[in-house]
Amino acid sequence: MTESLDGPALALLRDLAPRALGAVHRRWGDFAAAEDSVQEALVAAVDQWPKEGIPDSPMGWLIRVASRRLADHFRSEGARRRREELVVSMVPPDEQWAAIDAGAPEADDTLDLLFLCCHPALTPASAIALTLRAVGGLTTAEIAKAFLVPEATMAQRISRAKQAIKEAGSAFDPPSPEEAARRLASVQHVLYLIFNEGYTASSGEALVRVDLSAEAIRIARMLRQAVPGDAETEGLLALLLLTDARRAARTGAGGELIPLDKQDRALWDRARIAEGTALITTAFSRGPAGAYAIQAAIAALHDEAEDMDATDWPQILELYGWLLRTSDNPMAKLNHAVATAMVHGPSAGLALIDGMAGDTRLAGQHRLQAARAHLLERAGDKQAACDAYRMAAERATCVPERDYLLLQAARMREDG
Repeated sequence: MTESLDGPALALLRDLAPRALGAVHRRWGDFAAAEDSVQEALVAAVDQWPKEGIPDSPMGWLIRVASRRLADHFRSEGARRRREELVVSMVPPDEQWAAIDAGAPEADDTLDLLFLCCHPALTPASAIALTLRAVGGLTTAEIAKAFLVPEATMAQRISRAKQAIKEAGSAFDPPSPEEAARRLASVQHVLYLIFNEGYTASSGEALVRVDLSAEAIRIARMLRQAVPGDAETEGLLALLLLTDARRAARTGAGGELIPLDKQDRALWDRARIAEGTALITTAFSRGPAGAYAIQAAIAALHDEAEDMDATDWPQILELYGWLLRTSDNPMAKLNHAVATAMVHGPSAGLALIDGMAGDTRLAGQHRLQAARAHLLERAGDKQAACDAYRMAAERATCVPERDYLLLQAARMREDG
């Protein structure tokens, strides 16, 4: 019988992976080689830990195994790796690894790793992809689905990103304040995407991936400490907290999706709502609000409402209008259309959605048809709503979302 790691052990590995990568890269330099060696160490852990037990220092174990792999790699490359060989020759490997096992401080390099992945040598798309793999722990296939590109294309993008960092000769040092400021928007965007992938998985059997959402929030807290007083970082953290506060009510006992208007709001996390609301207040006090702070304010209005009917839709609509003046985000446009329908009626919202038909960023996305189906249902056109729900289900790659859309289509057919 094949032994395997249980859920908590796998979660531990996912938590440690970016920290191990940061530590190995800091120790040895080469990002691509460090990433490969940590991946090998993770595979070894999955194979060995079920038989031998989880080591006393899982982090030290991963760094030690990855370092051994890396040392072998450097030795095999001969003269081109003279510096690394010199380090290996000067300090016996056993002494280095013994220091790790002896309980040397395990610095959390995750934030530095995040800034490295947002290196200016990379395009924004490449930086996001690399961070999702190195920091978020997503597979290449998962990232490809999130960005709606073939897996081979994403693999090439990640490979080029690692090569670009290598050619740029990046050092694993905390960026200067000026450099951090230049990369900050990319870092925030990457955290936003990691959280979204955790909050609503782009594919698979589960609607949520709590580990990713939790990691995004954890790193966002670290980022806020690193850039105190930055309103958009505060807005981002507020948005993540206020959105994650509803997580417990979003799924039923069988993992099925429960829409916002059907959720038991008593399950919402009031502590997170309070923390997020306080952060918004601080962010808005610093000056003109950015995109994350505005979205956080919208999330707060949902969180504060006792039920769907009590939601302050006029204010939400106003905030979406404000958001669209600062951002060309297609999802913001779609949500603006839904808010318009809630204030001015479904026909007004449907007119806006029909106007998005030519937006290639939404073409093929299930969310456009799902929103359209919802508004058609509110307009009383059950046959058209049924067709739109079915079309959305055909495009959904997350099983709970697909099942929910099929259920709505069946309900429309029975009621029609």
